[in-house]
Amino acid sequence: MNFTPVDNNGLVDGFCLVKSVDIKTSSKGDTYLDMTLGDNDGEINAKLWRYSKEVQGEYEANQIIKVRGTITQYNGSDQLRVEKIRLATKSDGVKIDDFVQSADYTGEQMYNELICIVDSFQDEDLKRLVKKIYEDNRLCMLYWPAAFKLHHALRGGLLMHILSIVRLAQSICNIYPFVDRDLLISGAMLHDISKLEEFEVGESGIASGYSVEGNLIGHLAMGAMMIKRYAQELGINEKTAMLVEHMILSHHGEPEFGAAVRPMFIEAEILSELDLLDSRIFEMREAVSSTKADDFTGRLWALDNRKLYNHGRMDLNEKVKLI
Repeated sequence: MNFTPVDNNGLVDGFCLVKSVDIKTSSKGDTYLDMTLGDNDGEINAKLWRYSKEVQGEYEANQIIKVRGTITQYNGSDQLRVEKIRLATKSDGVKIDDFVQSADYTGEQMYNELICIVDSFQDEDLKRLVKKIYEDNRLCMLYWPAAFKLHHALRGGLLMHILSIVRLAQSICNIYPFVDRDLLISGAMLHDISKLEEFEVGESGIASGYSVEGNLIGHLAMGAMMIKRYAQELGINEKTAMLVEHMILSHHGEPEFGAAVRPMFIEAEILSELDLLDSRIFEMREAVSSTKADDFTGRLWALDNRKLYNHGRMDLNEKVKLI
């Protein structure tokens, strides 16, 4: 977090984005705000003790605020004890794009690249299906994240994750000519499409939580239902639609990780493995890039509670080569 020192006693201030905020009650019965604040450099937990909305105002996710407080340590992590807080105003000259981590390319660049790939399909049913779904959801796809937390949880992260998998899929098809290219790439382009319905996302492109449908149904089942609905409307071959539905339902690999079924044909298996590969590469890069060379990260729950080593041989900030 990019805070500016105010004095020599650890007091800092600065602008940041409210990523989440909850009103809670302490063990002493006092009301306080529990917030996650962020900018392009990272995020920090913040506490505003003895909170009164009449005095300090009301706040919600995706707002830009200015805070002043002291950074302390709690359970081994930085925490900001807020002393002053207010909403940013136009006169402050700040904008939300300066406080949100974004994909390596713009949404328009990635979207256009994917549409060009779809235009090369030989299978007309798959071409019509993917293009129609993308055209109907274009505006949201340009900035939507791929996750609430963990991999590609950034502005434009959904398209970055999809395009990464498509690029990997293209390479695999060059090696294994018996893999159905159009089917595999269609699955890659549609496997997370219902994350557009699963998350609550503001203009910042950062998810603030899950929707009711996201909690109750999840993006795998919602995605399969979306494919079925579009396929019926477009008159898509039933078997073709069923194969895409299976790829969406099975792309998490194992039931313990949310898959409705395990992958049952080659393209479904490849998609599942590439989805896991891309997500882990992203998570490992994020964890190691904030660690000094020749040092280890802390244990990472999302990566089987492993510690990772930064060997320091490569520039981890280099842009992913997708376009």
